[in-house]
Amino acid sequence: MEQPDKANDAPDAPSSAGEPEAGPSADASGGHGRRPGRTAALIGTALVLGLFAGTCAGYLVQAGREPTPLPPLVLPQATGKAPAPLPAAQDRRVRTDGDLRALLLEKPPGAGKADRPMGDDGWRDLADYAGDYDRPELAFGRYAMDEFRRAAVTGWVDDGYRVEIQLVQFRQEKALGADLNVDHLQGGAEAERDTDSWAVPGTGNGRAYVHNRAETESGYEPLYSAEAYGWRGDVVMEIRVYGSERVGRKTILDLAERQMERL
Repeated sequence: MEQPDKANDAPDAPSSAGEPEAGPSADASGGHGRRPGRTAALIGTALVLGLFAGTCAGYLVQAGREPTPLPPLVLPQATGKAPAPLPAAQDRRVRTDGDLRALLLEKPPGAGKADRPMGDDGWRDLADYAGDYDRPELAFGRYAMDEFRRAAVTGWVDDGYRVEIQLVQFRQEKALGADLNVDHLQGGAEAERDTDSWAVPGTGNGRAYVHNRAETESGYEPLYSAEAYGWRGDVVMEIRVYGSERVGRKTILDLAERQMERL
């Protein structure tokens, strides 16, 4: 009698339904599995640690060494004698810080005295100087802001013309008062109608003006005028000439050029 096939008689394997499916626990070689990328991360960490350790070792070695001395700083030494200071006749600052009246043009031989007061012993303070303007209070404030320091004045009457010369000095600690003042004065002269003007030779900034139209006022003769302005350093030159006849170009330019040469 044939034996029944045991394989066929074996009961069916119990169903795995309802049980969780087991995941792989070993790789093909039988070793434990790693998360993807872990090896690369370990290698990168080792490289960083190696660089850090090398850097620290370098600092330790350098700190243990004796400091290398720097080469001595050698500055070039001036040789020869120092230049002699300028004599007072050539040092403009010495001249302008002294008696400013000494720099004014001298009255020509035969010329008469000025026909109106010319300051107090040749000096004018700010209040007196601002009094020449139509609105003295505004002029006073403006020149105070421009750092007015002092003014020296002279004048005379010659050949029918009245000449007035002023040297006005500014402190120039916060502003270039001399430059600003000349710009203001020249702007006013150029605004007059029918006016001729010329540069004053040798100044770079000086100009002379001749007004061809006389000022007229009831009860007075017509009055012609000319003026010249320039500056050097902290001193402004102001020249005005008045007469009953037109002032010649040569007259005003000659006065301005000679006065600027003394600054």
